[in-house]
This record gives sequence, structure tokens and C-alpha cells, in this order.
Amino acid sequence: MTATEIDRPRLESAKVAVGFTFATNGLAYAGWLARAPAVRDGLELSAAGFGLLLLCLSVAAISAIPLAGPLVQRVGPARAVLIGSTSMVLGLTGLATGTLLGSVPLAGLGLVLAGLGNSTWDVAMNVEGADVERRLGRTIMPRFHAGFSLGTVLGAAFSAVAAATGLPIWAQLYLTAALAAAVTGPTVRRFLPYHPLPAGQKPAMSVGQAWREPRTVLIGLVMLGFGFTEGTANDWLAIGLVDGYQAGETTGAIAFGVFVTAMTLGRLFGGYAIERWGRVRTLRVTAASAALGLLLVVSGTAVPLAIAGALLWGAGASLGFPIGMSSAADDPARAAIRVSVAGSVGYGAFLAGPPLIGLLAEHLGVLQAMLCVFGALAIGLLASGATRPLPHARD
Repeated sequence: MTATEIDRPRLESAKVAVGFTFATNGLAYAGWLARAPAVRDGLELSAAGFGLLLLCLSVAAISAIPLAGPLVQRVGPARAVLIGSTSMVLGLTGLATGTLLGSVPLAGLGLVLAGLGNSTWDVAMNVEGADVERRLGRTIMPRFHAGFSLGTVLGAAFSAVAAATGLPIWAQLYLTAALAAAVTGPTVRRFLPYHPLPAGQKPAMSVGQAWREPRTVLIGLVMLGFGFTEGTANDWLAIGLVDGYQAGETTGAIAFGVFVTAMTLGRLFGGYAIERWGRVRTLRVTAASAALGLLLVVSGTAVPLAIAGALLWGAGASLGFPIGMSSAADDPARAAIRVSVAGSVGYGAFLAGPPLIGLLAEHLGVLQAMLCVFGALAIGLLASGATRPLPHARD
């Protein structure tokens, strides 16, 4: 994206549009996870089997990320979001139909399409968000990610109501797909103008060059550690309450809702912490919060303590990904490629997490399996120094 001047009203309009795009992505991608037990039970899968099913989502997502950066560079963030959201809608429809029919292969195909679409959508909206942030001259990326969390909050609330009223999970998925299709198209028309490179001109950076940059890879490790922390709660917190505490499905959905609400609040107000403390110190504080919350959840003591732990866990996991995305996009001329490479490393958490937790849960139980999150947090902390801002960015 070029460094052309954008008038203030156009910039504010783009900021709102990016926020809505993040929120819709959160609702479409993660909202249904609060009812993961219903999907698991509808397909008659064990914990390990469900973890392997989620692997379809994870493998597709991480496979698409290296391709998303060049795609965004070629067609622009708006068109890339449309491509990704279309794949997501088709994927949710496939998951719904597979659950309705009890077909694991169809549900797996739906998750593959959802994973491919989400990665494209994710990289594109983060590149657009970083450009808007840079032009505004203040830290707002966490607020965009708060939009994603708000989408998951709305999805979790919908899930809790749906579970309490007996709405089938397949019906919820169909409704979610329809909403995503209706919102995304009008929203991306308000993105900033995109000017592709002239024919024959090479991009500022190739994917291979970005993979050889230590800073970019280390930023990816930060995202890996915090992404594993976030993703474990997304995939397994509700199941942990149901299986580990013998709580009902509604209680599991409430705990997940508390987690994503805490993530939303952390991202809404996290920009102030980043501007006051800097990226590195903020990561250290949030990691401590996530660790304490995890301890409360896995203690198995009482449901209220577990829900309090979900609150701290959500707040602690809230800023790792937005800080990583902003750091990777410090140089706007190389933002799309670096975001896709750092994201490729970061989304490894979503590749390794579901099957790892599922396999451990088979032998140890879900709550004990969650203890491996501490290792992920340690990785994120060790690499956190790479998120310090670049001394200058080249346009």
C-alpha cells in the first residue's frame, strides 16, 4: 500500500470498517467454539477424535498463511478479505451440514474451508489495520483485536442462549454463516484505497527473505506462545468445565464467555498499557495474569474459582497477537509479507494445540492437559524482546 495522504474522514471511516471486519471474523471463526461439546457429541467423537477433527481447521489455517501475504500484496486487503470470508461461509455451512448428518468427513471438509478462509481474512485485515494505525499515529491495533474478541463474546452469548433454549448447533452455524456473508461485503468497501505495484515491479520483500529475518521469526514465536495460550482456552475451556468439573453445557459456555469478555476488555484498554510500558513490559505483565488464571482453572477446586481463572486467563492472553501483528507490520512496505511469515509461526499454536491437548486429555484429563500452556507462555516471554519498535520504517 502506498504512502499517499488520506483525508481524516476517510481514515476514520476505514478505522470503523476494520473494526467491524475483525468483529465479524471473531463471530464467524470462534463464536461456535463455546458449543464445541455439542459438535463433539453430535459427531460422536472422543476427546482425541475431536482434537484430530480440529486439526483439519488448524492445518488448513497454517497452510494458507504463507500464501495470504503475497495474495494481499497482489489484490489488496479488501479483495483478500472477500476471498477469505467466502471460504469461511462455505466452511461453516459444511460444518453445520456435517454435524446435522453425523458426517465426520463433511464436517472436516467444512473446517478445512473455514481454516483456509480465516487465514486469508486474518492476514488481510491485520495489514489493513496496521496501515490505519500507522496513518493515525497512535496505538489502536489492540482495539481492532478487541473487535475480534467482541465478535467471540457475541458468539458465546448466542451459544449460551442457543444451548439453554435447545437450538441445535447446526442451526446456529447456518445462522452464523448467513450473518458473515451479509456483513463482510459492504464493510470492506470502506477500506483505504489500494494501489498495486506497477506491472513488472518487484515487491519490496519476498517470503523467503522474511523467513531469514531473525526479528520476524522471533515475533512469530511471541505469537506462537500467546496464541497457544489463547487457542487452548478457545478450544478446550468449555470442555474442561464440562468434563473436569461435571458442569453443564451452559456453564461451559458461560466460562468461555467470561474468557472472551476479559480478552475484549484487555484489548480495548491495552493500548494505554502499551503506550505507557512499551510492548515488552506489557507482554510480561499479561503473561503473569494468564499463568495465574490457568492455575485457577486447572485446580479443579470449584466452578467459581475456575470462572475467575477464565477472567485472568483471558486478560493475560489478550495482547500477544495484536502486539505481534503491529510489530511485524512496523515497516509498511514489507508489512504484508512479514505479517504472513510471523503469522505462519504464530498459527503453529493452532496446529499443535488441539491434537496435543486432546491426546494428553485422553491420559491425564482435560484440566491436567492444559498445564502445557505454561511452556508456551515461556516461549513467548523469551522472544518478547523482538517486539521492540523498529528505529525507522522504510516506505
